[in-house]
Amino acid sequence: KILECVCFSCGKLKVDMRDPLLSNVVRRVKAQHRLRAVWVFAKDKRICETDSLEDGDGDATAEDQYASEQGKARGHGGCGHEQPLWRKKGLKLTGVWKPTDKGEDTAEPEERNASPGEIYNILKKIPPEDLHIMGLNAEYARPDWMILTVLPVPPAAVRPSIAIDGGAMRSEDDLTYKLQSIIKFNGIVRRMEAEGVPPSVVNEQ
Repeated sequence: KILECVCFSCGKLKVDMRDPLLSNVVRRVKAQHRLRAVWVFAKDKRICETDSLEDGDGDATAEDQYASEQGKARGHGGCGHEQPLWRKKGLKLTGVWKPTDKGEDTAEPEERNASPGEIYNILKKIPPEDLHIMGLNAEYARPDWMILTVLPVPPAAVRPSIAIDGGAMRSEDDLTYKLQSIIKFNGIVRRMEAEGVPPSVVNEQ
């Protein structure tokens, strides 16, 4: 839901407080329920809207004048990039980019898997003020903290024990073997990346 609320490129919220319905949600809905409410507004937006710096008659509106007096940026301030449709398949997240230009209705949508590194970088870009709108706390609950970047390895003395031979013996080997396997495949992936192996083969490892 967080990924569907923010821009894939710049990390800004795809909707902004100029929408009176959204500002009403932020004022009235409690923080723990706000993400779902904001998601309803943002999930269907396919473009990260840029600033609209020009008016039709060249005169600034009262709202723009107020914003400039308050030192606030006019417009949404997005990057203008097209946004994907997010699909979850098992433990993988897939982004689907549908053609938006006229005359390309018959074009095939582009689909590709998003790596955890890409998702982590997107979540890191989300500004604190956008987190507040979604009901998240930038000081205690940043969404990029939900992705493990360091694997905590418990020492052997505190690893959960398993029973062997009907409980006569205890062993911590199961978790140890799994940790060894992770270290082994990390080394294989690093070596493949250094040797220029195709990404599809690296992803399997």
